[in-house]
Amino acid sequence: MAQARSKRLEAGAGAVPEQENPSSRPAAPRLARGLEQATRVVQDRVLRDHLGLVSEARGDPAKREQLVLVISRILVEEGIATGRLVRDGLAENVASEVAGLGPLDPLLEDPEVTDVLVNGPFEIFVEKRGRLELTPQRFRGGEHLLETIRRIVAPLGRRIDQSAPQVDGRLPDGSRVNAIIPPLSLRGPVLTVRKFSRNVHDLEDLCRMGTLSAEMADFLAGAVQVRLNTIVSGGTGSGKTTTLNALLRVIPEGSERLVTIEDAAELQPHRVNVVALESRPPNLEGQGEVTIRDLLRNALRMRPDRIVIGESRGKEAFDLLAAMNTGHEGSLSTVHANGPRDALHRLENMVLMAAEELPHQAIREQVRAAVDLVVHQARLPDGHRRILEIALVNKDGDAQDVLVPVFRYEHDRPAGQPCFRRLLDGLPEFVAERWRRAGLGWPSWAQARG
Repeated sequence: MAQARSKRLEAGAGAVPEQENPSSRPAAPRLARGLEQATRVVQDRVLRDHLGLVSEARGDPAKREQLVLVISRILVEEGIATGRLVRDGLAENVASEVAGLGPLDPLLEDPEVTDVLVNGPFEIFVEKRGRLELTPQRFRGGEHLLETIRRIVAPLGRRIDQSAPQVDGRLPDGSRVNAIIPPLSLRGPVLTVRKFSRNVHDLEDLCRMGTLSAEMADFLAGAVQVRLNTIVSGGTGSGKTTTLNALLRVIPEGSERLVTIEDAAELQPHRVNVVALESRPPNLEGQGEVTIRDLLRNALRMRPDRIVIGESRGKEAFDLLAAMNTGHEGSLSTVHANGPRDALHRLENMVLMAAEELPHQAIREQVRAAVDLVVHQARLPDGHRRILEIALVNKDGDAQDVLVPVFRYEHDRPAGQPCFRRLLDGLPEFVAERWRRAGLGWPSWAQARG
């Protein structure tokens, strides 16, 4: 009898209830519901009898394997999935449900996946090599997805429900998470996971990947060492944080105190003498919020040589520009923008948010005085990430054009190799002076020019 029951359950494995997924075949919902009920019996028993092992398995691969063996034994005792292959697969699924994130686990473990995009329970996309792909992974339904989201945010002291239908958080490995649920989302719970990269690339790696040329890397390395204030601009997913991490690795080891400030820690300087600060959202009572601007003001009292803001998106831009203009040369940040000129305009608008009483011309002059270099990059339609332009900010107040382009991306050759063009034969005098002061040799192609 148990064997017959097992065959029925195995036949329904992977099916989705018809009322939640109209594309399912008519016979599948009953079998899927039977498998779901049996799986829940096993889950309840595991959580009741082996809660300690479940807790340990959430952060220990060896304990996770032990948990899978325990679940496999329970499946045999319950007469569920007697076939070895099906039982092993079901044991992994149950382990993912009680100690992981269910169908998301294999996607998060895939090193090629950079983003996981869950558009409701039955549609999960991933980004691989810069391209989006639909996966076969599915949740059982909206409630299953919602339970998974709650499991992510609960350890962070946050909640998601009708009164708070959107939430930001992160996974234990540092991956950023955003979730939004009905009534704000019209197609059920939606979850976005921006995976934390364990591999930190330097400028040489980015050259091999085609993000920039060797000449550009040489120039950027010099710009960091002579302490040019730098803004990395681009759209979502363009690789701004990757480039910022690469620039941080050029900073001389130990000789400068670096303070990083982020909403969710992604920067990995991999050097000594670094203080990493992270903002905090309000708690369930709406208290205890610490903003990027709060942390930046505190950082100014910590004797930083350089300040790095993971992303400037609000009033903190006013304080960042003030820091750049008052002795914290070599500071860096990223900005969402469509180009170098747009990046400067975005900074002006963010400063206006904090200082509405300031004349626009005064704000523009402050931005021009503070920012020395803009590095703009984008993700192309084929998925490749390229630095499209590197431009210096002209310090000549009488100059008509505030930007002096140094390098520009032209196109990809037929073989897929990028073509970058250098637009200058020498460094403008206002930048060459910084190279001289730092005692650093000029880039091989450059000579000072007036």
